[in-house]
Amino acid sequence: MALFKARKPAGKPGEWFYCLQHKRVEEGPDCPAKDRFGPYPTRADAEHAMQSAADRNQAWDTDPKWRDEEADKSETSTNEPSGD
Repeated sequence: MALFKARKPAGKPGEWFYCLQHKRVEEGPDCPAKDRFGPYPTRADAEHAMQSAADRNQAWDTDPKWRDEEADKSETSTNEPSGD
């Protein structure tokens, strides 16, 4: 006898998800949360999930407020051995 029952992911009809494992749009979450993006209000929004994620990543990577390259350089210069 199993101690825990496998639960189907909770969701509402009309919520759309993009499954990363199966690379398809699903109404209601059929797959675990770790394998999906969403919920999206429409099927079309879910169909464009990967492009939306790529656009957000590009915007973040080019955001002038983030200066990771400068931070990396300053950390490298402060963490180098002094040779003493």
